[in-house]
Amino acid sequence: MRRELRYAVRSFRAAPTVALVAWSVPEALPAATSGFVIANAVDRGFLAGRPVVGLFWLASLLVVAGAGALGTRMVFRRLGELAEPFRDGLVERVVGGAIRNGIAERPDHGALARLTRQVEVARDTYAGLVIVIRGFLVTVVGVVVGVFSLAPAIAFLLLPPFVLGLGGFVAMLGLAANRQRAAVLADEKLSAAAGQVFAGTRDVVACGTEKDAAALVKQPIDEQAAAERALAGVAALRTACFALGGWVPLLLLLFAGPALVRDGLTAGELLGGATYVLFGLQPALQSFVAGVGGSGLRFVITLGRVLDASDVPPAEPRHGTATGYAVELRKVTFAYGPHAEPVIADLDLSVVPGEHLAVVGPSGIGKSTLVSLVCGLRRPDRGEVLLGETPAAELDLATLAATRVLIPQEAYVFTGTLRDNLTYLNPGATTAEIELAAAKVGARFGDYDAQVSPLEMSSGERQLVALVRAYLSPAPLIVLDEATCHLDPAAERRAELAFAERPGTLVVIAHRISSALRAERVLVLDGAGAAVGDHATLLRTSPLYRELLGHWEAGRTPASQPA
Repeated sequence: MRRELRYAVRSFRAAPTVALVAWSVPEALPAATSGFVIANAVDRGFLAGRPVVGLFWLASLLVVAGAGALGTRMVFRRLGELAEPFRDGLVERVVGGAIRNGIAERPDHGALARLTRQVEVARDTYAGLVIVIRGFLVTVVGVVVGVFSLAPAIAFLLLPPFVLGLGGFVAMLGLAANRQRAAVLADEKLSAAAGQVFAGTRDVVACGTEKDAAALVKQPIDEQAAAERALAGVAALRTACFALGGWVPLLLLLFAGPALVRDGLTAGELLGGATYVLFGLQPALQSFVAGVGGSGLRFVITLGRVLDASDVPPAEPRHGTATGYAVELRKVTFAYGPHAEPVIADLDLSVVPGEHLAVVGPSGIGKSTLVSLVCGLRRPDRGEVLLGETPAAELDLATLAATRVLIPQEAYVFTGTLRDNLTYLNPGATTAEIELAAAKVGARFGDYDAQVSPLEMSSGERQLVALVRAYLSPAPLIVLDEATCHLDPAAERRAELAFAERPGTLVVIAHRISSALRAERVLVLDGAGAAVGDHATLLRTSPLYRELLGHWEAGRTPASQPA
């Protein structure tokens, strides 16, 4: 729990924290003055036979309450300045942890749940805790100031049991957090065991193994029940702490009332002390116990899970150095899982510098998997993928970024200026270079310094931005993974020809078979093997290539035939 609390405290930002403290001052006025006002209304007004004076004192509470309401309003307005940066920090941790896991090829199946659910739970409970704890401190400080100004004798009577009750509750928070965590884990264990049994209910009934199935879930049920009983015990202790801190002060005041009057206290002062207890200390302690004991524990546990999952070690550093940009695959085999059929099996391929290669095959046959292997995003199960003379998966990220550019089917565009989107792979590109690249690729842009929003752009517009960005990149290897699928055939042809004329190597995962006709060589993946060669060779040797070409030619119209 200490780690989570340290993280929460470090997330406080100076400016909004100071603003919250400043606006808490007027919010503390009702708590500080309520008992004092009641005492004067009784002693100087109603008991003195001057009801107008008593009403005047009571009316002053309305003014004070108005100031307190203004403070509360401003506190809630500034709360987002703490809660939203806290949420953003958690999002960065979750995304960063997921990326590190992906780079290290460690499966992280819970990243999406942490990002969409657990981060929001942590943000909401964090904001709630800020309000609860701040409100508690404001009220207690106001009550302490008010009761000492009213009658120090009452303060020394009320505050010790309140402090004892508060201290007991704070002392048991660690125990409560441990038991809450144990209850969550027990519930998850029971759900997993019950899910296995429920999934095989028909088999259990058919085989008459109900007793065995019940035995499988008996221990998780017993553990979950024990965890819930332990939580109930914590709830009982919490109630006892509230009784000590919230009700014992009032009882002491009532029992000591006659003695206090004999010592010179007035009836109004006694009533003011009771007001401080009933409308100050009791509600404050009740909200604190309920908020910290409920939302606080959820916050600690949820934040702990997010931190545990995001505190992942980085992947082993890659130390390889590229010595060229030829692409070579040597007996490469890759499967998605130890028991899955290989997507790519014993593939040999060599792409020399400056070559234009197209990869074709049915959907789902492994073309994008091949791209991931070539670009160093995945490691082969067997064999080697070399960029230059170095295994691609061993190259450090900076070297990979300088060696190859991959444009996937869904092009990435970020909110910012058009110039930033076009040049972030080559920040030093001039306007003239941008215009030349756009003209080559076939893109038409307006103001390069205008702001762009990905949500307001079509898929084709985003692809054109990504294509110009890749063209401007100094990387000698360009890989287009259906990167022109949202363009019309004419625009696709122009873009591919531009990259083919660009110095360097081009690998195109073909969206249309026409991409293969423009390539120097074609790799055909059919699931059982691979065939590679030029267009004429594959027409003779590859039935799948002839089939793909036949489907394409049958679907063409004279107007759509390439020039």
